[in-house]
Amino acid sequence: MNRYRIAGFGWVSSYGFGRGFSSGFSGFGPGTLPQLQRQDLFDKPDRRFGRMDPFSRLGLAGITLALQDAGMDHWQEKRPVAVLAETYSGCLETDCDYFTTVIPEHGALASPQLFAYTLSNTFLGEAALRFGLTGCCEVVNSCRPDGLAVVDNALDLLDNDEAEAVVVGFCDLDGYGVLQAPGSLFLVVDKSAPSAQLTLTREASGALSLSGQPVTCGMELVARLKS
Repeated sequence: MNRYRIAGFGWVSSYGFGRGFSSGFSGFGPGTLPQLQRQDLFDKPDRRFGRMDPFSRLGLAGITLALQDAGMDHWQEKRPVAVLAETYSGCLETDCDYFTTVIPEHGALASPQLFAYTLSNTFLGEAALRFGLTGCCEVVNSCRPDGLAVVDNALDLLDNDEAEAVVVGFCDLDGYGVLQAPGSLFLVVDKSAPSAQLTLTREASGALSLSGQPVTCGMELVARLKS
């Protein structure tokens, strides 16, 4: 049995956005996501954030809020921290928008701004650059019914000493992903002494639990964070 600490978490949902328990995490549900502004996340002006596509902005926001909750958003030297995300539809909406600019004039009007965001892992690179993270960056397609493949991957990185911490979570603009609603949720996980409130445990069988309560799917993980 291995134990891990959840050092912080952040989310964006139709109910709002926030960090950890102090912001009153209410889970995820149907509705419209908030229109995040740069000043909601960053103190200084940031032109790149305003140019990002909605999927990348949603993912970067969740990662930023999680790192802020863990006190890891400021850095002096680069850190071996990995960033992993699971998604169902990824940046498909942006891909479609891009190809609407490719079709006319045989591609002469193709948008370079949209092209930069036609990969689902673009926002992971953006996060790595902003926060000095040098670990593995990986996007996992939602392929397991329980929606916990990305969590297992994150814990494997920690067990194999391939990262000192992992930012891991879920990001989707629609309601078909692990969260079953639009939004993003990211956790900062490491192998420091587990806290009493947020201790993630993985048995030799692979079974997960959070603070003693079983976690058999992504929605149960959300429910445990709400309780």
